[in-house]
Amino acid sequence: MGYSAVPKRPPRGRGRDGVWQTPDMLVEIETAWSLSGYLLVCFSAGYFIHDTVDIVASGQARASWEYLVHHIMAMGAFFSGIFWSSFVGGGVLTLLVEVSNIFLTIRMMMKINNAQDHLLYRVNKYVNLVMYFVFRLAPQVYLTHFFLRYVRQRTLGTFLLGILLMLDVMIIIYFSRLLRSDFCPERVPRKQHKDKFLTE
Repeated sequence: MGYSAVPKRPPRGRGRDGVWQTPDMLVEIETAWSLSGYLLVCFSAGYFIHDTVDIVASGQARASWEYLVHHIMAMGAFFSGIFWSSFVGGGVLTLLVEVSNIFLTIRMMMKINNAQDHLLYRVNKYVNLVMYFVFRLAPQVYLTHFFLRYVRQRTLGTFLLGILLMLDVMIIIYFSRLLRSDFCPERVPRKQHKDKFLTE
């Protein structure tokens, strides 16, 4: 396909430590490596494979096409860390979004139970907004800035930059849906309240 892994220095931070003990993973996104980070990327790739198969097997592919597109792009990115041991730090950094997902899940469960008038829902929607900025938007901006160095190169980093830019677009769309749904509900079309993703 014309892509090849960028020649890299010997991996740093080998051992059983995590990103909190290997801060190089936040800076040396391409070359830094740790056993726990590598296993986390492997586990996450397995989750996306399982969820993709489950969506297709249950006949929900059409209704959940956004999930499928996201999962395919995520798997493409994680496989670079698994098979080439490159960009493991980037993979770990992208998984910070899971912190934001905790509050998104609370929000979704309360909406399913029609608890939008509950105090917890009102508090959570503001916490959710902060978490979205800190653990989803901020890491995405940081990673995009890092990967822009691979523009005009024919490397694995260029391939990952393409995935990252597509994810950027998705995240911005989802964020706009979230804002409209929680803070400007009168602007959300009635039929959109039945959508499966962040509109709900």
